[in-house]
Amino acid sequence: MTAPLLARATDTGRMYARSTGGDPQVPSITTVISQQPHGLDGWFGYMGANALAQDSALGAALGNPSRMRQAVQRAANAAADYRDAAAERGDRVHAYCEQVALRALDREHDAEAARDLLAQHGERAHADRFDEWWAAYEVRPLAPEITVWNHEVGYAGTLDLVAEINGRTCLIDYKTKGTTRDGRVKALDDKVVMQLVAGMKAEESLLEPEAGEWEAWKYGESPLLIAVAVGETEVRPQRANPEVLKHHWWKFCALKRVWQINQDLGGSGTALLPLSPPRG
Repeated sequence: MTAPLLARATDTGRMYARSTGGDPQVPSITTVISQQPHGLDGWFGYMGANALAQDSALGAALGNPSRMRQAVQRAANAAADYRDAAAERGDRVHAYCEQVALRALDREHDAEAARDLLAQHGERAHADRFDEWWAAYEVRPLAPEITVWNHEVGYAGTLDLVAEINGRTCLIDYKTKGTTRDGRVKALDDKVVMQLVAGMKAEESLLEPEAGEWEAWKYGESPLLIAVAVGETEVRPQRANPEVLKHHWWKFCALKRVWQINQDLGGSGTALLPLSPPRG
């Protein structure tokens, strides 16, 4: 996950401030969406069991309680290690995508260094496929990594890219995805539509982070919402269905209320109190 200047990691999730010196005020778009149950228990269990089965030290650990505990601990950490590695890869790919947009805008950039970093991790194919998509769709960037704010609902976030494609204004979100056995990038999750529609519903966008200068959001009038899955073998763009946007927006607003209720509960006092037996 990238780290926008105004974002802060807090005990209640990722929060945004109005300026670099300000206090966090509202949750991020991704923090709001994270209130939705993830349903990954089966995946975590599989990752742990698979890691233990493939542990080269498992044979020597049998019959040795100390070594067995170490093997179990490695297996218990497998899902988190995989998740963290995927997040770091995603950060590197996002960084390259941002630098490509900056280069196209003739702004200061470090696209070659970002590409080299991907190559050092064996991920150069992601950059190659992204470049192919960028050229094929004739992407004209308008605003990369733009931070937005909604006062009415109470959230903020950073959009990967606002661009023009074939004469249409587009809000674009990149997702780094793995590859299936048939060489296709893995499917995108529908919740990316919530992320995109929340960006579309912004009221302001950031101009200057240190001073906290904002301007009215100017890209919210019926843009095309595009999720771009970036993989080693291909880049697969998909557009959000306009017919379902209102439902995803209502769901996002409901999740924001869930987040707020959880904050209120956390500061309301102890939920359960001791109860003594009645006096005779």
